Amino acid sequence: MTQGPILRQLVFFSFPLMLGNVFQLLYNMVDSIIVGNFVSKQALAAIGSTTVIVSMIVFFFSGFATGAGVVIGNNFGARNMDRLHDAVHTTVAATFIFSLLLTLLGTAAVRPMLVIMRTPEDVFRDAALYLRIYIGGISGLLIYNMGSGILRAVGDSIRPLGFLILTSVLNILLDLFFVIVLKLGIAGAAVATILSQFVSAALILLLLTRTRDIYRLDWRELHIDFPILKKIFSIGMPTALQAVITSFSNIFVQGYINAFGSDVMAGWSCYNKLDHFIFLPMQSMSVASTTFVSQNAGAGNERRSRRGTFLAILITCLVIGVTAAVLTFFAPAAVRMFSPDEAVIRYGAMFIRTNAFFLIFNGIAQVLAGALRGRGDSRGPMVIMLFNFVVVRQIYLYWVTHFVANTPRLVGFGYPVGWVLCCVMELIYAWCHLKRSASR
Repeated sequence: MTQGPILRQLVFFSFPLMLGNVFQLLYNMVDSIIVGNFVSKQALAAIGSTTVIVSMIVFFFSGFATGAGVVIGNNFGARNMDRLHDAVHTTVAATFIFSLLLTLLGTAAVRPMLVIMRTPEDVFRDAALYLRIYIGGISGLLIYNMGSGILRAVGDSIRPLGFLILTSVLNILLDLFFVIVLKLGIAGAAVATILSQFVSAALILLLLTRTRDIYRLDWRELHIDFPILKKIFSIGMPTALQAVITSFSNIFVQGYINAFGSDVMAGWSCYNKLDHFIFLPMQSMSVASTTFVSQNAGAGNERRSRRGTFLAILITCLVIGVTAAVLTFFAPAAVRMFSPDEAVIRYGAMFIRTNAFFLIFNGIAQVLAGALRGRGDSRGPMVIMLFNFVVVRQIYLYWVTHFVANTPRLVGFGYPVGWVLCCVMELIYAWCHLKRSASR
């Protein structure tokens, strides 16, 4: 990414990544569609209420993976092959340790988290069952994300996409078999998902082991280089802590939603699944900007880094705008995929039409944060996002529910409030950061 047309590189790198995110999203979305249509709306609400807890675990690890990607990308851009080799093996070794710890801690936290979210009695049992099975096998997802992160750091987003497409199709087939044929209900959906994720993990490890490229994984040389691990933590842990604290804050948001009952919970679940399709372009472009900036920073191409960041923001805004417009227009039909229940459809469409276009602000903030991380600055974006996604959002929710009106629409609007303010603060911070860099 240090040479050639910038726009083309960003698009060609991020598009396979976006498709990969779509298929990864299908893991949980297929669970919701099949459970919502063939089990019950309570089961649909249960899966929706567990998403924020799973996200807290996955996003924590994603912070570590981001730090590893920046370190690997820097060494790849600088052509430092020895350090690249050590960074890959340190990343893989640390991933296995994290997988074990997060599985144990996540499983122990299932019941307390559901209690904190004020999960209704008619949803609690299904939610706890789904979570325990899912978290018990979450190491497959973490290992896949680690491996695909290594490949993305060196500019390869195609082969991880192929594996993800394959295992997404497998997940759909297993979902249909376990839920419809064997009638295992919500447990069958969870088992189908983790089995598919283990297959994707095995495929990515096989690729890293058998490749002849410089990032090849040699099991005999698996070790932890503590200076490299320290650098990965210094870049990745602010992002990880930000994700954990934000997700933990969202547990309280889910608690506000859960107080309205299973109809609103199911509608909110449908909105969140569809909202992720708008979120995907900015997530993909944020990762692309991190990789692009990290490689060009390693090569000393400052002007190219800035232009790449601007183009990434422009692409993100255009794609989010078009996707939000389509989803807003077809909102009831989109929600109907998940459930035939009219109350669920009404609430799901309401949340979509209230929040969808505001994701443009979040898109700008996420791409800027990705570019700053590529420069090695994770703390600034972390503080800004934590302040807006946690502090501002919680103040807003308390204020509207106690002094304005405790309605599903106003509670759901807590997300856009944080997005808009975060975007403004991120733009100011990025501008100041660039001016400081230019003066050095």
